[in-house]
Amino acid sequence: MDITHAHLSSQRVLKQRNMLAIVAVALAAVILILFTMASTRDREIVLQPISRSPLTLSSAGVSHEYLEMVTRDVALLALNRSPETLKYWMDNILEVTDPSSRGALKRDLLKIVTEQRGSQITQFFTINYIRSDPEALTSEVVGVLHTVAGSKEVTAQPKTFRFTWTYTGVSLKLLGFGIVEKVEKTDAD
Repeated sequence: MDITHAHLSSQRVLKQRNMLAIVAVALAAVILILFTMASTRDREIVLQPISRSPLTLSSAGVSHEYLEMVTRDVALLALNRSPETLKYWMDNILEVTDPSSRGALKRDLLKIVTEQRGSQITQFFTINYIRSDPEALTSEVVGVLHTVAGSKEVTAQPKTFRFTWTYTGVSLKLLGFGIVEKVEKTDAD
């Protein structure tokens, strides 16, 4: 009788163990499927209320509207500076810069900081329009660059600045920016 009872009890424990193993394998398979779906699916983030309409970021690519808004903000930061705000100006440009190009850009910005420190020259940019290309991750800002010495405006020149970007995951980072030089057409062209 004891052997029969022990045998039935061990059979019940074996059935429970086998059932638990099957459930564990099924849960592992479900977790693996969910992980695969989550890692291959495009991520999206809805940004509100920074624009007049809801804005969605996707890991599939940057939208035209978002690239234009970021370009506008970075252009205003990068092209408006005065001797009193040089540290803030440089630190904030470097914050939005891609780590791979941060060193070269910092070197260029330090040259400007060294030249402008202690002077009374202020620069500001008025934007006329922005062209952005999400496929090439570039944008151009067209406007007038004003230079003020003391309290007198010295120059107001039309300029075009090109910004290049990198987009990884849902993160848009600045690679670099500079003036677009106009190519003069010659008679041979």
